[in-house]
Amino acid sequence: MEMDTTDLIARARAGDHNAFRDLVQGHSHELQVHCYRILGSLQDAEDALQETLVSAWRNLGGFGRQSSLRTWLYKIATNRCLSMLRADSRRPRIAPPLPEATLPEPYGAGDAPPWLEPYPDVLLDHLVDQRPGPEARYETTEAISLAFITALQLLPPRQRAALVLRDVLGYRAAEVAQMLDATQESVQSALKRARATVDNHLADSSSTGSSGTGNRRPARQPDTAAEHRLVARLTDALERADLDALIELLVSDVRLSMPPAMLEYRGIESAQRFFAAATFRPGRTYRVVPTRANGQPALGLYLADPHASVYRAYALLVITTAGDQITAITGFSTNVMTRFGLPRTLPETD
Repeated sequence: MEMDTTDLIARARAGDHNAFRDLVQGHSHELQVHCYRILGSLQDAEDALQETLVSAWRNLGGFGRQSSLRTWLYKIATNRCLSMLRADSRRPRIAPPLPEATLPEPYGAGDAPPWLEPYPDVLLDHLVDQRPGPEARYETTEAISLAFITALQLLPPRQRAALVLRDVLGYRAAEVAQMLDATQESVQSALKRARATVDNHLADSSSTGSSGTGNRRPARQPDTAAEHRLVARLTDALERADLDALIELLVSDVRLSMPPAMLEYRGIESAQRFFAAATFRPGRTYRVVPTRANGQPALGLYLADPHASVYRAYALLVITTAGDQITAITGFSTNVMTRFGLPRTLPETD
């Protein structure tokens, strides 16, 4: 394998594009996920990956083998993401209020930033095979969850990068310092602050009506039989427009959010008012298509068009569960649905 890599590097340095493609293709997917964690947006992550590969191609002659190729690529990708965050030009601002309905008063501004996007599970199929290094603090499934990605967006960019490199990927502090062109002491200081912010946010996000215990969460076990039953019950409640049945599935302090609008509804009563005003309005009929995002169940929601025999894409709902209940629902606009292979319309059924 080492000889193959050495040969590919030599050929790529000589200008062989095919050799370069073979050299980096085994890393491209995990690099995209890395960029997504830091940027919180799949679109931005795709752009960052492309810029990373262009930079790697142009600078391959400077790759001195002091580190592995993978580490070198992660350094380029991380710094490309930090440059994008400094530019900040592609970050959407707060969206205007949602149309169509007069929404009830929200609990307050949500933590989910306007640029947050879900990540399709079909792109994560091989991620679990990438074993984190010995320094990792977060399990792979937790480190792609929507709550974790949201928590990362609360951090200053360099804290964000340090935490992902150290606590998700498992690089040693000295390696992280080298990748960020920083001192090891500054990395340790950044990590201390970043861990406190992320762990507190995750502990708060995972509460289910109780007072909680400590900062760390029990490991999630996604895609279980209980989760499948819960999704089936939620699907049935939505398609029958049964508000009471939906409310029965929610924990007492459930959270509803809908990026890019920075609104959050928290608690059963607030959720009930929201669904009554926005979702279960008279005359509305829905169909649901299940999918998965960020290692969590998700639903493509389609609304019947009263003027045509079709259901039109309405929203993508990403569901956070605990046991047989729902702790959070994050709703995204139809803009993200094509990335999940979901159609714009569904035919009317008998």
